[in-house]
Amino acid sequence: MTLPPEVGTGAETAAPEAVLVGAAPAEGRSLGQIAWMRLKRDKVALAAGVFLIFLILVAIFAPLIVRLLGDPPNEFHQELIDTAGGTLTPIGRFGGMSWDHLMGIEPVNGRDIFSRIVYGSRISLLIALLATLLSVAIGTTLGIISGFLGGWVDTFTSRLMDMFLAFPLLVFAMALAGVFPDQAFGLEGNQLRIALLIFIIGFFSWPYIGRIIRGQTLTLREREFVESARSIGARRGYILRTEMLPNLIAPILVYSTLLIPTNILFEAALSYLGVGIRPPTPSWGGMLSDAVVYYTQPHFMFWPGMAIFVTVLAFNLFGDGLRDAFDPRANR
Repeated sequence: MTLPPEVGTGAETAAPEAVLVGAAPAEGRSLGQIAWMRLKRDKVALAAGVFLIFLILVAIFAPLIVRLLGDPPNEFHQELIDTAGGTLTPIGRFGGMSWDHLMGIEPVNGRDIFSRIVYGSRISLLIALLATLLSVAIGTTLGIISGFLGGWVDTFTSRLMDMFLAFPLLVFAMALAGVFPDQAFGLEGNQLRIALLIFIIGFFSWPYIGRIIRGQTLTLREREFVESARSIGARRGYILRTEMLPNLIAPILVYSTLLIPTNILFEAALSYLGVGIRPPTPSWGGMLSDAVVYYTQPHFMFWPGMAIFVTVLAFNLFGDGLRDAFDPRANR
């Protein structure tokens, strides 16, 4: 009886593992890489992110841009204002728009609107970003501690959040900004106003992100990797820094981008009501306040209103895209 031809022929009887010899191991993908792949497929969010980068660059290089494309924001051009008939009207069509004044001029004193919009972006973004950093730092710290420790700490922090959320923030901000002196803490003028607005907006808006982080922490503290860290004797500080915080980066990043536009609107509202940045420093809310009187000149109100609208919309679209990208249940 002869053996079958495939028995003992060498290559034909090779073990299955031999086929994998020399093959490159499959590389795993991190949460950041998966989120980036999803974000790239969201063209709207990607376009919003590109616009936000452009806006930040415009704010940083505002002096150079104004030097090339406009006049200083507080330079008067009374010769460009028509006072015939008892009304102040910019000379030219569409509010005095020209190559020298891309968005026209103010009907009050002829200041270049484009320059003031560009410089106003510095105020709005600076206050919104720094206030968001302050609120995220406070909210993340208290949210993690509250959710991880539980007990009376969680009860006290939760009631503190409820108190802050019920606080009439706009009324308090108006009262505090209205009665604060012009010089304090080594600061004066608009430097003090900027610091005051950052503190008010950031300190009183932390419960919004604090509640989100607390809820995420309550879920994470029961996960297997946290129990494993406890079983090997890891201390609370190590668990919070090494196990909890890296898994909270995604919600912190997402809700931060959604908090920034709220802070932009809040700063604009305070400046509109006259308790924010003081003139002649340009701010979008202050420009809207000045434009209300000259309702017959729509361009005066259009440009600062459009700047606020587009900026807030871009942050919201980008924040929605980040939320979908970091959501493991999203079907992208």
